[in-house]
Amino acid sequence: MGQKYIDDKLYDAIVRFDDNEDAQEYFYSIMDKPSGKKAKDGHEETVREQILRIYGMLFCEDTSMANAPYADVDDVSGTADRLYIGSVGYDSEHWYRMKHHFPVIDDDNFDRFAALVIADMNCGPMHDAALNDGNTLVVGEADPLHMTAEQRKNQKIKSVMI
Repeated sequence: MGQKYIDDKLYDAIVRFDDNEDAQEYFYSIMDKPSGKKAKDGHEETVREQILRIYGMLFCEDTSMANAPYADVDDVSGTADRLYIGSVGYDSEHWYRMKHHFPVIDDDNFDRFAALVIADMNCGPMHDAALNDGNTLVVGEADPLHMTAEQRKNQKIKSVMI
């Protein structure tokens, strides 16, 4: 069995990424390592590919997935605003992207955002909150920023746990 790279060290490196060069180096070194898993086409996935595959499987069922089975920048940016912690709403403590200070999801950080979500669900505070408090990651409908309060209240949501 291969080494587990999606762990609390990776989560910490992502959270400290903007303020710490060592965290940046650690993040990039881990993301480019072989994950120990084989892709359907036979090549060994990198940790980045594994994370983007898992993210795509969990959150991108209604996106185009042009780079299937891996989520790309459009898939991640198109779903980032749909992820909430515990409940749906404008509260920045519940809106996952805002809570973790990702004002824009683009080519420079889409894989880091996906890695944050997956690492958090595996071993971060989201994992602990799911086990201890019953709080899970909630996926709402597309474009919640342009919904009315009534639409947000009545939107179709699903709870996600790893």
